[in-house]
Amino acid sequence: MIPFIGLKVGVHEFDFEIRDKFFEDLEYSIIHSGDVHVHLSLEKKETMLIGVFTISGTVHTNCDRCNDPLEVPVKGTYQLIFKFGHEREDDESLVVLHPDAYEIDLQDHIYEFITVSMPTRVIHAQGECNEEMIALLREYSHHPDEQEENLDEEDEDWEDDDEWDEDEDWEDDDDDDDDPVDPRWSALKNLN
Repeated sequence: MIPFIGLKVGVHEFDFEIRDKFFEDLEYSIIHSGDVHVHLSLEKKETMLIGVFTISGTVHTNCDRCNDPLEVPVKGTYQLIFKFGHEREDDESLVVLHPDAYEIDLQDHIYEFITVSMPTRVIHAQGECNEEMIALLREYSHHPDEQEENLDEEDEDWEDDDEWDEDEDWEDDDDDDDDPVDPRWSALKNLN
C-alpha cells in the first residue's frame, strides 16, 4: 500500500523487494517463489497519479512441458494511470480510484506485471526436462503413430509452405464419394 494523500505534486520514488512470501500470499499464483526488485516512479498531479513500474529479477515456476521446477528471469517497464472517479474503465492501463481513496494497493498490479514479463511458454532448455515425465508423455500421447512433436526440442515458429489464400473459393465437391464424410457435416448441410 502506498498512502498518496500526503504526497506533494511531483515525482516520488519507491522500491519494493518481492520475495517468496509475496507469492505465497496469492492463492492461485503460478509463481512459487522469487526474488524481484520493483522500482516505482509515481508522479502526482492535481487530478491523477502516473506510475511507471520497472521490474527485474527471477521467479520460480513449473516447466510447461515436464512440470519440474524452473527459474525464469523477468524484466520489464509498465505504466499505470490512477485517476479518481466512480465508473470503471475498459483501458487496462487506467485504474479508477474512489474519490475518498487515500492509498493505492499495488499487490495485484505488481503480480500482473511479473507474470506478463514471463515467456508465454515456460520450458526448460533442450535436454534439461525430466526424462521420466517426457517418457510418460510419449507413452500416453493421443497420437502414438505420429512423429514426436518437439518434446526434446524448443518450439520453433510454425511455418506452412502451402499458404492459405483468403480469396480462394472453397467449394464442396459432391462428386467425390470415396472420402468418408463425418455425419455431423452431413447433418449441417441439410440445415439450409
